[in-house]
Amino acid sequence: MAHYKAADRILPGAEFILDIGGQDMKCMRVKNGEIESILLNEACSSGCGSFIENFANALGMSSADFATLGLTAEHPVDLGSRCTVFMNSRVKQAQKEGATVADISAGLSYSVVKNALFKVIKLRDTSTMGDKIIVQGGTFMNNSVLRAFELICGRDVVRPDKAGLMGAYGSALISIERDDGKGSTIATLDKLESFTVEKTTARCGRCSNNCLLTITKFPDGKRYISNNRCERGAGNVSTKEKLPNLFDYKYHLLFDRECLPESTAKRGVVGLPRVLGMYENYPFWHKLFTELGFSVKLSPKSSREIYDRGIETMPSESVCYPAKLAHGHIQALIDEGVKFIFYPSMPYEMSENNGADNHYNCPVVATYSEVIKNSVPELRRDVKFMNPFLPIFHKKRMGERLYEEFTKEFPDGGFTKQEIVSALEKAYAEDEAFKAEMHRKGEETLKFLEDNGKNGIVLAGRPYHIDPEINHGLPEMITGYGYAVLTEDSVAHMEQVVRPIRIVDQWTYHSRLYAAAHVVGKHDCLELVQLNSFGCGLDAITTDQVQEILRSFGKLYTCLKIDEVNNLGAARIRLRSLISVVEERKRHHYKPVMGHLGYVRQPEFTEEMRKKHTILCPQMAPVHFDLLEAAFGHSGYNVVILNDCSKAVVDEGLKYVNNDACYPSILIVGQLIHALNSGKYDLRNTSVMITQTGGACRATNYVGMLKKALKDSGHADIPLISLNVVGLEKQSGFKLTMPLAIRAFMAIIYGDVLSRCLYKVRPYEVTKGSADALYQKWRLFLREDMKSLSLPNFNKNVRNIVKDFSEFPVRDIKKPRVGLVGEILVKFHPVANNNIIGLLENEGCEVVVPDLMGFFYYICSHGKTKRELLYTTRTKAFAENAAIMAFRFMERSYRKAVKGTKFGCPGDIYKMRESVRSIVSPGNIAGEGWFLSAEMLELIGEGVPNIVCMQPFACLPNHVTGKGVIGELRRQHPESNIVAVDFDPGASEVNQVNRIKLMLTQAFANAGISRRSIVNIQPDDQYSQLVSSGTKL
Repeated sequence: MAHYKAADRILPGAEFILDIGGQDMKCMRVKNGEIESILLNEACSSGCGSFIENFANALGMSSADFATLGLTAEHPVDLGSRCTVFMNSRVKQAQKEGATVADISAGLSYSVVKNALFKVIKLRDTSTMGDKIIVQGGTFMNNSVLRAFELICGRDVVRPDKAGLMGAYGSALISIERDDGKGSTIATLDKLESFTVEKTTARCGRCSNNCLLTITKFPDGKRYISNNRCERGAGNVSTKEKLPNLFDYKYHLLFDRECLPESTAKRGVVGLPRVLGMYENYPFWHKLFTELGFSVKLSPKSSREIYDRGIETMPSESVCYPAKLAHGHIQALIDEGVKFIFYPSMPYEMSENNGADNHYNCPVVATYSEVIKNSVPELRRDVKFMNPFLPIFHKKRMGERLYEEFTKEFPDGGFTKQEIVSALEKAYAEDEAFKAEMHRKGEETLKFLEDNGKNGIVLAGRPYHIDPEINHGLPEMITGYGYAVLTEDSVAHMEQVVRPIRIVDQWTYHSRLYAAAHVVGKHDCLELVQLNSFGCGLDAITTDQVQEILRSFGKLYTCLKIDEVNNLGAARIRLRSLISVVEERKRHHYKPVMGHLGYVRQPEFTEEMRKKHTILCPQMAPVHFDLLEAAFGHSGYNVVILNDCSKAVVDEGLKYVNNDACYPSILIVGQLIHALNSGKYDLRNTSVMITQTGGACRATNYVGMLKKALKDSGHADIPLISLNVVGLEKQSGFKLTMPLAIRAFMAIIYGDVLSRCLYKVRPYEVTKGSADALYQKWRLFLREDMKSLSLPNFNKNVRNIVKDFSEFPVRDIKKPRVGLVGEILVKFHPVANNNIIGLLENEGCEVVVPDLMGFFYYICSHGKTKRELLYTTRTKAFAENAAIMAFRFMERSYRKAVKGTKFGCPGDIYKMRESVRSIVSPGNIAGEGWFLSAEMLELIGEGVPNIVCMQPFACLPNHVTGKGVIGELRRQHPESNIVAVDFDPGASEVNQVNRIKLMLTQAFANAGISRRSIVNIQPDDQYSQLVSSGTKL
């Protein structure tokens, strides 16, 4: 409020206020003299003034000199808009490429502004900023930052000459406004000249946070305490009424349960880790095991010491803090002598019948026990570790699966079906009772607030956010500000979500967030703050959706990003800003203006549109999608595959997609919006199309991201086609007919044949460019030939492709073979993976890329998995198996043609599924799931031990079946040489290349090959041009 008051005094009627300070940034939109919305950066101070100051200091310059130098830059460096960790690498890379200090200074200024506009404010159209714009905060005293803001926005702005003191000036204005006539208590100048303070530190000890307090003592005996996470640390607890804190209430309700004494437990002790999904299901599991005669041993409360215990076994540094804690909890149980640990994997949560599209668990919550199994050595030797995949959402099947698992693991345990079914009934009843009590407590708390004229904050997140070690004492901080704290599950049952909403509502925990936002919207006494763990890829989807719901009610939205760092100074600023605006609204009797609830769909793609519309589709795999374009064209759809993936496309994606979204979503949305804005297409006769799997990965919600981008970019009237087979986003004018399906799979198989053959011979070509020329010859021929649906003709073409490449002249030399696996788009898209195939071939390697058809086999094998481990109907399982049979029928000529040749033959999906069981369960069906692990295993078996495992930053499934299995693969196959590489628009290409080259050093050494002798072989350059411009590979 202080910043608003100051801005309004300097620029009366200010509509858009942007304040960037040393450690935070905030944006206020003002309408009719009232703050309509306030946005703050979510986490650390990256992208603020201290960010630039640190770089200036590293160069031995003052901030002022560094800023002045930026104004002289001729070629400002593009450094992106990610956090400081990424930015440091980008700066180093820029320096290696010859960038001047002035260019770096200007680049950093642009980054600060882009971070504020596109990440924090999520600005899409500068016209929405209004006419009166004021910028303030110490960072805007940097003329380079001010100029960057003006250039990016194209607007004239007001910067006060004392921009860094606007908060203090506003505070003085508020003091005058609220003067009670009793005079000021501020010390006089004379007293200030002799003013002294004494600072000491001490541990609080009043709660489990045990904060390290800074105690400041003043000459008059008063003292001020800081660094406390709650008011108890400041000593402000005795006189205030204790407000409801449902985080604390739920924690005790969840875990304070009586366990059987070990002496009377007929089946011994079972250890349950206090992690992730256990914060949702502990009452269920505690009751089940107690009824089965086990003494339940719960791991200790989370703490930094628990985290440190497991740090050596964490395979991924970028997974969320709650997942990292799991390693310490397992180690704690082992250290306490527990010999049986139960940590189930559950891809689905119980269905809450709330109209959601599905009830998945987050991939990390669902399957992180697989990482634990493969990372903690003691679990292979001394401890029985059970992590079965279970269908908790289906009572009957759950009983069957538990009986199967317990009788397998405890053949002499005497378990009976009747005993398990009886225990299971009581477990479900206990779970229902726990949830009912949370509902009752939420209703009681809301009534208390309304009856007593008090306010509350729904601190909305995941169940595990009630862990004090994870939330770092935020609930206590909020109650210290005079607000009650409620959990999302304590209120979500009170309202139904107005549907449809923009995104696919498929994760149970998130469904509660959307319902809780509706509850907050309908109650004046409630506000919502969303907790988001750093590295949670799914929250790139949920945060935008929750914000949209709250804005529909005229409510403020605040998001707090938390990780293992427990410095809550930034969170305190955000909470106080929220509370300050709420209190100001109350003083002015502000009444929010309701907006539209729910989502208005894009226009339907009709049969008439099919005849006239150009359908734009983003690129994913150049070899395959080039042929798919022709397949759709011959089937009556004018599909255009977008091949422009320039920097402008990435920038467009970053502008319209949540900055925490994965790289594939940024590329996909960027390509489509950039094409729509290019002027190349008649927008009255243009539609867009992307694929959608319907699985637990966030890729299912790329459609939701694209909907938002279309609306924000002014293209809400463009029809959107979802290419899927699960019934999502149905369109009357688009039918996946049999001829189209046949042509599409012909295109994919042709693409696999061409890729397999091309990558095998190109590194050894005698004449430079000749392999690509042969590919281009076949590419052009196949695009035309797919008019025919003749399978004999298709089989003949496949055989002839293999024959042509088999007879292709090659050098008789040996090169290391390197396999590429990972997230599907990053694996196949040369822009997403920084042209890794070109890099590896230039380094003297042969690249092996598993077939794209393998992913379709994997998706269709889910039916068998669900019948075996989870639950699905016989009809669905039969249909998916029938699809696999159809794929095999279409691929038989391909497999026959390559079998026994130097090109190698793709593996059988069911054999791959069985082979990987020693590493991960086939129950891993999110994203690339178990198939990713199986591809690495298959490559190693085919003599390709050198592997690059690629994933977008924060790709949750790959934490489990990618990074999470590398250690176990190395243990089982010591010859394996695997490197995991994250790809992201803000990631440093230098770091990526260095990691890959380090792997290659080992690859050449293991193969006994001199890299220099291979790299220096230069093919004869007789092909200055290819047959056509074609597609870049």
